[in-house]
Amino acid sequence: MRTAHVRPARRATAALVALALCLTACLAGMVAPRQASAMDVVRCTGRPNSSDDKTVIQGATQSRITFEATVEEGEGVSVLTLTIPQDTTFETDDLAVTLLSGTDLMTRNEVSYDLEVVGQNLVFNFDEPLAQAGHLNIIVYGVYFPQAGGDMQVEATYRLASGDEHDIEGIPVIPVQGISGTEALSQWLEQQPWVQAWNANRFLHLFFDPTILVTSFPVVLNGFFMSVAIVALSFPLAIPVALVLALMRLSKFVVWRGIATTYVNLMRGTPLFLQIYVAFFGLPLAGIQIPNFPLGVIVMTLNSGAYMCEIFRAGILSISKGQTEAARSLGMNRVQTMVYVILPQMFRIVIPNLTNEFITLYKDTSLLAAVGVMELVMYARTIVASTGSITPYIVAAAFYLVITLPLSKITRHLEESLRGGKKRKRASTAEKGADAQKEAAHA
Repeated sequence: MRTAHVRPARRATAALVALALCLTACLAGMVAPRQASAMDVVRCTGRPNSSDDKTVIQGATQSRITFEATVEEGEGVSVLTLTIPQDTTFETDDLAVTLLSGTDLMTRNEVSYDLEVVGQNLVFNFDEPLAQAGHLNIIVYGVYFPQAGGDMQVEATYRLASGDEHDIEGIPVIPVQGISGTEALSQWLEQQPWVQAWNANRFLHLFFDPTILVTSFPVVLNGFFMSVAIVALSFPLAIPVALVLALMRLSKFVVWRGIATTYVNLMRGTPLFLQIYVAFFGLPLAGIQIPNFPLGVIVMTLNSGAYMCEIFRAGILSISKGQTEAARSLGMNRVQTMVYVILPQMFRIVIPNLTNEFITLYKDTSLLAAVGVMELVMYARTIVASTGSITPYIVAAAFYLVITLPLSKITRHLEESLRGGKKRKRASTAEKGADAQKEAAHA
């Protein structure tokens, strides 16, 4: 009976010992140091090159790549191949290859090598295998990452003196921010000697910087479209408003005439800038919320309508009363006479003045920049605030001239045509008078 009790105890003891040995082996495997590679990456970075954000790397802009990896004592690295990302250009004239050694890695040791460039691969054949412990630091200058940007992955492999080849794993990607075509062109212009000589002149740099001219053009173009959209809506809307006001001012009913006169005098007698401020800051205080764009159209419509009212009124008064009398003699009432006889003649007369009003309205959209409407001047002012150059305002002026100069020429042509028509009419009347005199003389 005693022997029977001892055997199970021995078996349990043996099982515990076996389990302890297994646990010891597992723990030993877990804490055993990993065999280090001959080279491990320390860092792989690009130099930030954005003028706006000092931490951003932009594509199509000069940068550099800094690659650093450890070198183990006595390993003897004989060849290192560094693969630059696709579509990335680089220079090889001023490569910096240094072995940083010492406990603080402050000792710089120049490394002798022969360089072979194969496509995107930089192959460093070291004259003497690297056997000293330290950090191998390589800087590639004149790097231009792709314009589209993205995560740029640098790859590296090395060969030991024994002939074994290995990859360096865990190399971090270099995040590159894409840029537009105009920004790429601006970066290219900035490197040109003639642009640098041009910008050396303070006046030219402040008002006509080619690099800012290129980048501000597409931005200000958005404001140009916004200004054109405001005018394209407010000008047609102002025509019926002005026509109604003009008819009210010509009305024999004192109340209508007084309302129209008061409105026209109020709008023409106060600055448009003040009217914009009242609308954009006064209406919200009164609980009336209107988005900026439609509110800008409304203000411009109401202001332009007051000025066009006087144009229409003068045009109507310039029509001979004989036209009205002739129409009434044909049985037309007042409305028919105005619609079919007076207004068609009036519009032909006032076309040059309406063109001038359109030009004025287009230029006055610049005042909306003061209340945050993103039109032409507002976009230009945003760029000026970030660059400190007046060049964007020059670009905005060019966009104004694109509209105003052709319209001014059209206005002059219309005025000359009207004057020519009047001269021909007078000449025709004079000829008829002369013919009548001759007929009377013969009689």
